[in-house]
Amino acid sequence: MATKRDYYEILGVDRKAAVEDIKKAYRKMAIKFHPDKNPDDPTAEDKFKEAAEAYSVLSDENKRSQYDRFGHRGVGSSAGAGGFSGGFTMEDIFSQFGDIFGGGARGGGSPFGDMFGGGGRQRRGSDLRIKLKLDLNEVANGAEKKIKVKRHVACDTCGGNGAKNGTALETCSTCQGNGQVRKVVNTMLGQMVSSSTCPTCQGEGKTVIERCEVCAGEGRLMQDDLITLNIPGGVGDGMQLSMSGKGNVPQRGGVAGDLLIVIEEEENEHLKRDGNNVVFDMHLSFIDAALGTSMEIPTIDGKARITIEPGTQAGKILRLKGKGVKDLNGYGRGDQLVHVNVWTPQQLSSDERSTLEALRDSPNFQPKPGKNEKGFFDKMKDFFH
Repeated sequence: MATKRDYYEILGVDRKAAVEDIKKAYRKMAIKFHPDKNPDDPTAEDKFKEAAEAYSVLSDENKRSQYDRFGHRGVGSSAGAGGFSGGFTMEDIFSQFGDIFGGGARGGGSPFGDMFGGGGRQRRGSDLRIKLKLDLNEVANGAEKKIKVKRHVACDTCGGNGAKNGTALETCSTCQGNGQVRKVVNTMLGQMVSSSTCPTCQGEGKTVIERCEVCAGEGRLMQDDLITLNIPGGVGDGMQLSMSGKGNVPQRGGVAGDLLIVIEEEENEHLKRDGNNVVFDMHLSFIDAALGTSMEIPTIDGKARITIEPGTQAGKILRLKGKGVKDLNGYGRGDQLVHVNVWTPQQLSSDERSTLEALRDSPNFQPKPGKNEKGFFDKMKDFFH
Protein backbone atom coordinates (compact mmCIF):
# COMPACT_ATOMS: atom_id res chain seq x y z
CA MET A 1 0.00 0.00 0.00
CA ALA A 2 1.44 3.34 -1.06
CA THR A 3 2.36 5.83 1.65
CA LYS A 4 0.03 8.82 1.75
CA ARG A 5 1.71 12.13 0.92
CA ASP A 6 1.83 14.99 3.37
CA TYR A 7 -1.21 17.24 2.92
CA TYR A 8 0.82 20.45 3.18
CA GLU A 9 3.20 19.13 0.52
CA ILE A 10 0.30 18.26 -1.79
CA LEU A 11 -1.04 21.82 -1.71
CA GLY A 12 2.41 23.40 -1.61
CA VAL A 13 1.76 25.45 1.53
CA ASP A 14 3.62 26.02 4.78
CA ARG A 15 2.44 24.20 7.92
CA LYS A 16 1.53 27.59 9.43
CA ALA A 17 -0.39 28.75 6.35
CA ALA A 18 -3.63 30.65 6.90
CA VAL A 19 -6.93 29.08 5.82
CA GLU A 20 -7.30 31.61 3.02
CA ASP A 21 -3.87 30.64 1.63
CA ILE A 22 -4.85 26.97 1.79
CA LYS A 23 -8.07 27.78 -0.06
CA LYS A 24 -6.19 29.62 -2.82
CA ALA A 25 -3.67 26.79 -3.14
CA TYR A 26 -6.42 24.19 -3.47
CA ARG A 27 -8.26 26.21 -6.12
CA LYS A 28 -5.04 26.48 -8.12
CA MET A 29 -4.35 22.73 -7.87
CA ALA A 30 -7.94 21.77 -8.66
CA ILE A 31 -8.02 23.89 -11.81
CA LYS A 32 -4.61 22.57 -12.86
CA PHE A 33 -5.51 18.88 -12.49
CA HIS A 34 -9.21 18.92 -13.35
CA PRO A 35 -9.79 15.83 -15.56
CA ASP A 36 -11.73 17.82 -18.13
CA LYS A 37 -8.64 19.97 -18.72
CA ASN A 38 -6.33 16.94 -18.85
CA PRO A 39 -8.10 14.31 -21.00
CA ASP A 40 -4.78 12.75 -22.03
CA ASP A 41 -3.35 12.50 -18.51
CA PRO A 42 -4.62 9.37 -16.69
CA THR A 43 -3.10 10.61 -13.40
CA ALA A 44 -4.94 13.94 -13.39
CA GLU A 45 -8.06 12.67 -11.65
CA ASP A 46 -6.01 11.04 -8.86
CA LYS A 47 -4.10 14.28 -8.31
CA PHE A 48 -7.38 16.21 -8.35
CA LYS A 49 -8.83 13.90 -5.67
CA GLU A 50 -5.59 14.02 -3.66
CA ALA A 51 -5.74 17.82 -3.55
CA ALA A 52 -9.41 17.70 -2.51
CA GLU A 53 -8.60 15.26 0.30
CA ALA A 54 -5.80 17.53 1.56
CA TYR A 55 -8.09 20.57 1.46
CA SER A 56 -10.90 18.74 3.29
CA VAL A 57 -8.57 18.26 6.25
CA LEU A 58 -6.51 21.44 6.29
CA SER A 59 -9.53 23.72 5.83
CA ASP A 60 -11.22 22.24 8.92
CA GLU A 61 -9.80 23.55 12.20
CA ASN A 62 -10.46 20.36 14.21
CA LYS A 63 -9.25 17.97 11.50
CA ARG A 64 -6.15 20.07 10.87
CA SER A 65 -5.28 20.05 14.58
CA GLN A 66 -5.62 16.26 14.74
CA TYR A 67 -3.57 15.86 11.56
CA ASP A 68 -0.78 18.08 12.91
CA ARG A 69 -0.63 15.96 16.09
CA PHE A 70 -1.19 12.44 14.82
CA GLY A 71 -0.68 12.43 11.05
CA HIS A 72 -3.04 10.68 8.64
CA ARG A 73 -4.43 8.28 11.22
CA GLY A 74 -5.50 11.18 13.38
CA VAL A 75 -8.11 12.37 10.85
CA GLY A 76 -10.26 9.30 10.91
CA SER A 77 -8.98 7.03 8.15
CA SER A 78 -9.08 4.09 10.56
CA ALA A 79 -12.66 4.87 11.48
CA GLY A 80 -13.82 4.51 7.92
CA ALA A 81 -13.27 7.89 6.38
CA GLY A 82 -10.37 6.94 4.21
CA GLY A 83 -10.24 10.25 2.35
CA PHE A 84 -11.59 10.86 -1.13
CA SER A 85 -9.43 8.13 -2.60
CA GLY A 86 -11.38 5.68 -0.43
CA GLY A 87 -14.57 5.87 -2.50
CA PHE A 88 -15.58 9.51 -3.07
CA THR A 89 -16.56 10.40 -6.61
CA MET A 90 -15.89 13.60 -8.50
CA GLU A 91 -19.44 14.69 -7.78
CA ASP A 92 -18.86 14.18 -4.04
CA ILE A 93 -15.93 16.57 -4.23
CA PHE A 94 -17.94 19.11 -6.20
CA SER A 95 -20.80 18.93 -3.72
CA GLN A 96 -18.52 19.68 -0.78
CA PHE A 97 -16.10 22.25 -2.17
CA GLY A 98 -17.89 23.82 -5.11
CA ASP A 99 -18.43 27.01 -3.14
CA ILE A 100 -14.75 28.05 -3.23
CA PHE A 101 -14.79 28.32 -7.01
CA GLY A 102 -17.79 30.60 -7.25
CA GLY A 103 -21.04 30.10 -9.14
CA GLY A 104 -21.41 26.57 -7.85
CA ALA A 105 -22.52 26.74 -4.23
CA ARG A 106 -22.44 23.61 -2.07
CA GLY A 107 -23.57 20.85 -4.28
CA GLY A 108 -24.19 22.37 -7.66
CA GLY A 109 -22.84 20.31 -10.53
CA SER A 110 -19.34 21.27 -11.60
CA PRO A 111 -17.86 23.98 -9.36
CA PHE A 112 -15.98 25.36 -12.36
CA GLY A 113 -19.15 26.62 -14.03
CA ASP A 114 -18.89 27.19 -17.77
CA MET A 115 -15.15 26.47 -17.75
CA PHE A 116 -15.86 22.76 -17.90
CA GLY A 117 -19.54 22.68 -18.70
CA GLY A 118 -22.57 22.61 -16.45
CA GLY A 119 -24.53 19.72 -15.13
CA GLY A 120 -27.15 18.60 -12.64
CA ARG A 121 -26.84 19.66 -9.04
CA GLN A 122 -25.89 17.23 -6.34
CA ARG A 123 -26.36 18.25 -2.76
CA ARG A 124 -24.78 17.03 0.45
CA GLY A 125 -26.62 16.11 3.62
CA SER A 126 -25.75 17.39 7.06
CA ASP A 127 -23.13 15.80 9.31
CA LEU A 128 -23.97 14.06 12.56
CA ARG A 129 -21.84 14.27 15.70
CA ILE A 130 -21.83 11.70 18.50
CA LYS A 131 -19.77 11.15 21.64
CA LEU A 132 -18.27 7.71 22.18
CA LYS A 133 -17.05 6.63 25.62
CA LEU A 134 -14.10 4.22 25.69
CA ASP A 135 -12.36 2.60 28.64
CA LEU A 136 -8.57 2.47 28.89
CA ASN A 137 -8.36 -1.02 27.40
CA GLU A 138 -10.35 0.07 24.31
CA VAL A 139 -8.28 3.23 23.95
CA ALA A 140 -5.04 1.27 24.25
CA ASN A 141 -5.83 -1.65 21.95
CA GLY A 142 -8.55 -0.36 19.64
CA ALA A 143 -12.11 -1.64 19.58
CA GLU A 144 -15.04 -2.53 17.38
CA LYS A 145 -18.19 -0.78 18.58
CA LYS A 146 -21.73 -1.17 17.30
CA ILE A 147 -23.89 1.89 17.86
CA LYS A 148 -27.39 2.99 16.92
CA VAL A 149 -27.60 6.36 15.21
CA LYS A 150 -30.85 8.13 14.39
CA ARG A 151 -30.37 9.64 10.94
CA HIS A 152 -32.09 10.44 7.65
CA VAL A 153 -31.77 7.60 5.13
CA ALA A 154 -33.10 7.26 1.58
CA CYS A 155 -36.72 6.17 1.26
CA ASP A 156 -36.87 2.63 -0.16
CA THR A 157 -40.34 3.12 -1.62
CA CYS A 158 -39.42 5.94 -3.98
CA GLY A 159 -35.70 5.20 -4.22
CA GLY A 160 -34.92 8.53 -2.62
CA ASN A 161 -36.30 10.83 -5.33
CA GLY A 162 -39.53 11.74 -3.50
CA ALA A 163 -41.85 10.76 -6.38
CA LYS A 164 -44.66 8.23 -6.00
CA ASN A 165 -43.34 4.69 -6.54
CA GLY A 166 -40.06 6.17 -7.73
CA THR A 167 -41.48 7.52 -10.97
CA ALA A 168 -39.42 9.91 -13.06
CA LEU A 169 -39.08 13.53 -12.05
CA GLU A 170 -39.92 16.40 -14.35
CA THR A 171 -37.23 18.78 -15.55
CA CYS A 172 -37.73 22.16 -13.95
CA SER A 173 -39.21 24.54 -16.52
CA THR A 174 -37.79 27.62 -14.81
CA CYS A 175 -34.09 26.68 -14.92
CA GLN A 176 -34.31 23.98 -17.61
CA GLY A 177 -32.70 21.50 -15.23
CA ASN A 178 -29.62 23.58 -14.42
CA GLY A 179 -30.64 24.32 -10.84
CA GLN A 180 -29.69 27.96 -11.31
CA VAL A 181 -31.16 30.97 -13.02
CA ARG A 182 -29.05 33.67 -14.62
CA LYS A 183 -29.73 37.35 -14.67
CA VAL A 184 -28.06 39.81 -17.05
CA VAL A 185 -27.66 43.36 -15.76
CA ASN A 186 -26.44 46.29 -17.88
CA THR A 187 -23.88 48.43 -16.09
CA MET A 188 -21.41 51.16 -17.00
CA LEU A 189 -18.79 48.46 -17.42
CA GLY A 190 -20.97 46.43 -19.71
CA GLN A 191 -23.21 43.45 -19.14
CA MET A 192 -22.80 41.60 -15.82
CA VAL A 193 -24.13 38.05 -15.43
CA SER A 194 -25.14 36.77 -12.00
CA SER A 195 -26.39 33.32 -11.01
CA SER A 196 -28.70 32.31 -8.17
CA THR A 197 -30.46 29.19 -6.97
CA CYS A 198 -33.63 28.43 -8.90
CA PRO A 199 -36.63 29.44 -6.73
CA THR A 200 -38.88 26.79 -8.29
CA CYS A 201 -36.84 23.63 -7.72
CA GLN A 202 -34.54 25.00 -4.99
CA GLY A 203 -31.50 24.14 -7.10
CA GLU A 204 -32.39 20.49 -7.76
CA GLY A 205 -33.12 20.91 -11.46
CA LYS A 206 -36.08 18.51 -11.14
CA THR A 207 -39.57 18.76 -9.72
CA VAL A 208 -41.81 16.07 -8.25
CA ILE A 209 -45.02 15.47 -10.20
CA GLU A 210 -46.75 13.26 -7.61
CA ARG A 211 -45.27 12.90 -4.13
CA CYS A 212 -44.32 9.59 -2.50
CA GLU A 213 -46.90 8.74 0.18
CA VAL A 214 -44.36 7.11 2.50
CA CYS A 215 -41.88 9.98 2.79
CA ALA A 216 -44.27 12.80 1.78
CA GLY A 217 -42.02 13.71 -1.14
CA GLU A 218 -38.85 14.24 0.92
CA GLY A 219 -37.12 11.17 -0.47
CA ARG A 220 -35.83 10.26 2.97
CA LEU A 221 -36.96 8.89 6.33
CA MET A 222 -35.65 9.19 9.86
CA GLN A 223 -34.67 5.84 11.34
CA ASP A 224 -32.27 4.09 13.71
CA ASP A 225 -29.24 2.80 11.83
CA LEU A 226 -26.87 0.21 13.37
CA ILE A 227 -23.32 1.24 12.50
CA THR A 228 -20.08 -0.62 13.18
CA LEU A 229 -17.13 1.56 14.19
CA ASN A 230 -13.55 0.29 14.05
CA ILE A 231 -11.68 2.48 16.53
CA PRO A 232 -7.88 2.39 16.18
CA GLY A 233 -5.69 1.91 19.24
CA GLY A 234 -4.07 5.09 20.51
CA VAL A 235 -6.98 7.54 20.18
CA GLY A 236 -7.22 10.20 22.86
CA ASP A 237 -9.83 12.14 24.78
CA GLY A 238 -11.40 14.82 22.59
CA MET A 239 -10.10 13.35 19.32
CA GLN A 240 -12.59 13.45 16.46
CA LEU A 241 -12.87 10.65 13.92
CA SER A 242 -15.11 10.75 10.85
CA MET A 243 -17.01 8.12 8.90
CA SER A 244 -17.95 9.11 5.36
CA GLY A 245 -21.52 8.75 4.16
CA LYS A 246 -23.00 7.89 7.57
CA GLY A 247 -24.56 11.28 8.24
CA ASN A 248 -27.93 12.50 6.98
CA VAL A 249 -29.09 11.99 3.40
CA PRO A 250 -30.37 15.27 1.87
CA GLN A 251 -33.89 15.64 0.53
CA ARG A 252 -34.58 13.93 -2.80
CA GLY A 253 -31.13 12.51 -3.40
CA GLY A 254 -27.52 13.55 -3.09
CA VAL A 255 -24.49 12.71 -1.02
CA ALA A 256 -24.94 11.75 2.64
CA GLY A 257 -23.02 13.76 5.20
CA ASP A 258 -20.44 12.31 7.57
CA LEU A 259 -20.70 10.81 11.02
CA LEU A 260 -18.30 12.59 13.37
CA ILE A 261 -17.20 10.56 16.39
CA VAL A 262 -15.80 12.47 19.38
CA ILE A 263 -13.80 10.24 21.74
CA GLU A 264 -14.41 10.42 25.49
CA GLU A 265 -11.78 8.54 27.48
CA GLU A 266 -13.15 7.11 30.75
CA GLU A 267 -10.94 7.45 33.81
CA ASN A 268 -9.36 4.20 35.08
CA GLU A 269 -9.48 3.49 38.81
CA HIS A 270 -5.84 2.41 39.06
CA LEU A 271 -3.96 3.47 35.92
CA LYS A 272 -3.28 6.95 34.58
CA ARG A 273 -2.42 7.61 30.95
CA ASP A 274 0.65 9.69 30.08
CA GLY A 275 0.89 9.81 26.29
CA ASN A 276 1.39 6.23 25.16
CA ASN A 277 2.59 5.18 28.62
CA VAL A 278 0.40 4.27 31.59
CA VAL A 279 1.40 4.96 35.19
CA PHE A 280 0.61 2.93 38.32
CA ASP A 281 1.39 4.09 41.86
CA MET A 282 2.42 1.04 43.90
CA HIS A 283 2.61 1.20 47.71
CA LEU A 284 4.99 -1.11 49.61
CA SER A 285 5.54 -1.59 53.29
CA PHE A 286 9.12 -0.77 54.22
CA ILE A 287 9.50 -4.42 55.28
CA ASP A 288 8.63 -5.65 51.78
CA ALA A 289 10.88 -2.97 50.31
CA ALA A 290 13.75 -4.14 52.51
CA LEU A 291 13.26 -7.91 52.18
CA GLY A 292 11.86 -8.06 48.66
CA THR A 293 8.61 -9.69 47.60
CA SER A 294 6.35 -10.34 44.62
CA MET A 295 3.16 -8.39 43.99
CA GLU A 296 0.19 -8.58 41.66
CA ILE A 297 -0.59 -5.26 40.01
CA PRO A 298 -3.24 -4.10 37.50
CA THR A 299 -2.34 -3.54 33.83
CA ILE A 300 -4.38 -2.56 30.79
CA ASP A 301 -4.84 -6.22 29.85
CA GLY A 302 -5.47 -7.62 33.36
CA LYS A 303 -3.29 -8.56 36.31
CA ALA A 304 0.48 -9.08 36.22
CA ARG A 305 2.87 -10.31 38.92
CA ILE A 306 6.13 -8.44 39.38
CA THR A 307 9.17 -9.09 41.56
CA ILE A 308 10.35 -6.47 44.06
CA GLU A 309 14.08 -6.78 44.66
CA PRO A 310 15.41 -6.57 48.27
CA GLY A 311 16.45 -3.03 49.15
CA THR A 312 14.10 -1.33 46.69
CA GLN A 313 14.09 2.40 47.38
CA ALA A 314 11.12 4.74 47.52
CA GLY A 315 10.76 6.66 44.24
CA LYS A 316 12.15 3.84 42.09
CA ILE A 317 10.38 3.51 38.74
CA LEU A 318 9.88 0.04 37.31
CA ARG A 319 9.17 -0.29 33.61
CA LEU A 320 6.96 -2.98 32.05
CA LYS A 321 7.85 -2.91 28.35
CA GLY A 322 4.98 -2.92 25.86
CA LYS A 323 2.25 -2.73 28.52
CA GLY A 324 1.10 0.74 27.50
CA VAL A 325 -1.09 2.22 24.74
CA LYS A 326 -0.71 1.47 21.03
CA ASP A 327 0.76 4.31 19.02
CA LEU A 328 -1.88 5.85 16.75
CA ASN A 329 0.56 5.95 13.83
CA GLY A 330 1.56 2.32 14.25
CA TYR A 331 4.95 2.81 15.94
CA GLY A 332 4.66 0.05 18.52
CA ARG A 333 3.18 0.79 21.92
CA GLY A 334 4.14 2.49 25.16
CA ASP A 335 5.14 1.01 28.51
CA GLN A 336 3.67 0.77 31.98
CA LEU A 337 5.63 2.72 34.57
CA VAL A 338 5.33 1.53 38.17
CA HIS A 339 6.15 4.20 40.76
CA VAL A 340 7.34 2.66 44.04
CA ASN A 341 5.99 4.37 47.15
CA VAL A 342 7.25 3.01 50.49
CA TRP A 343 4.46 3.20 53.05
CA THR A 344 5.39 4.38 56.53
CA PRO A 345 2.96 3.26 59.27
CA GLN A 346 1.36 6.13 61.15
CA GLN A 347 0.28 4.15 64.22
CA LEU A 348 2.37 1.57 66.06
CA SER A 349 1.63 -0.79 68.92
CA SER A 350 3.98 -0.81 71.90
CA ASP A 351 5.55 -4.09 70.71
CA GLU A 352 6.07 -2.72 67.20
CA ARG A 353 7.62 0.44 68.58
CA SER A 354 9.97 -1.56 70.80
CA THR A 355 11.08 -3.70 67.86
CA LEU A 356 11.83 -0.68 65.73
CA GLU A 357 13.59 1.13 68.56
CA ALA A 358 15.90 -1.86 68.89
CA LEU A 359 16.76 -1.53 65.19
CA ARG A 360 17.07 2.27 65.12
CA ASP A 361 20.83 2.32 65.63
CA SER A 362 21.55 -0.76 63.51
CA PRO A 363 24.14 0.14 60.83
CA ASN A 364 21.99 -1.31 58.05
CA PHE A 365 19.12 1.02 58.98
CA GLN A 366 21.19 4.17 58.52
CA PRO A 367 20.64 5.99 55.18
CA LYS A 368 23.71 5.51 52.99
CA PRO A 369 22.87 6.65 49.45
CA GLY A 370 25.57 5.64 46.98
CA LYS A 371 27.22 8.03 44.57
CA ASN A 372 25.31 6.42 41.72
CA GLU A 373 21.97 6.74 43.52
CA LYS A 374 19.93 9.13 41.31
CA GLY A 375 17.44 11.64 42.56
CA PHE A 376 13.80 11.78 41.45
CA PHE A 377 14.30 14.26 38.58
CA ASP A 378 17.27 12.35 37.19
CA LYS A 379 15.19 9.17 37.23
CA MET A 380 12.39 10.87 35.35
CA LYS A 381 14.85 12.14 32.72
CA ASP A 382 16.08 8.59 32.17
CA PHE A 383 12.56 7.38 31.46
CA PHE A 384 11.20 10.22 29.33
CA HIS A 385 14.26 11.42 27.39
